[in-house]
Amino acid sequence: MLESLKAQFDHIVVFDTETTGIKHKTDEIIEIGIMKASFGAEQPIPEQEADLLVQLSSGRELPPFITELTGITEEMLRTQGVSKAEACRRVCEFFGNPRTLLVAYNAQFDLCFLYYFLHAHGCAHLLKGVKMLDAMTVLRMINVITGMMRMPVTKEMLMDLNAELNQIAIP
Repeated sequence: MLESLKAQFDHIVVFDTETTGIKHKTDEIIEIGIMKASFGAEQPIPEQEADLLVQLSSGRELPPFITELTGITEEMLRTQGVSKAEACRRVCEFFGNPRTLLVAYNAQFDLCFLYYFLHAHGCAHLLKGVKMLDAMTVLRMINVITGMMRMPVTKEMLMDLNAELNQIAIP
C-alpha cells in the first residue's frame, strides 16, 4: 500500500479537530492537531506538526459538555489559544500541494469544520483537489472482515487487505 501511496501523493496530512459542538456552520474549532509527512523508504517521515488551541469568538462560551469531553477549558483557550487568523495561517502552511492525502478519523466531520474555518479566512481553495481518506471507514472495514473470518489475523492477511482497501479507498 505504501508504494501505491508514494506513486499518488507527495505528502500525507493527518489532522483532528476539537469543536464547540457538532454544527460546522455555527460551532467553532477550539483545537486543531495536524501533522504533515513525506514518504521515506519504509514509512512516512514527519516534516511538520502543530497542536493549536484556538480562541473562542468574542461573547461565545464553551459548553460544559465539551470541557468534560475534551478537557479543554475556556481559561486554556484564553491563555494558551491563538487567534483564529493565526490558527488559519499556521494550518495553511500544511496545504498547497494537490498531491496531498488528507487523513482523519471520521473525516466528514473534521473536513466540514476545516472547510468552514478556512473559508472564513479566504483559504478554502487550499482544499480544492485534495484527496481524503477516512481512517474510521478503513478500520470499520478491517473489523468487519476480520470479524467474519473468526480466525487470527496475520500480518500477511492485513497486507493483502491493505492492497484491497487501496483499490477501494483511494481512486
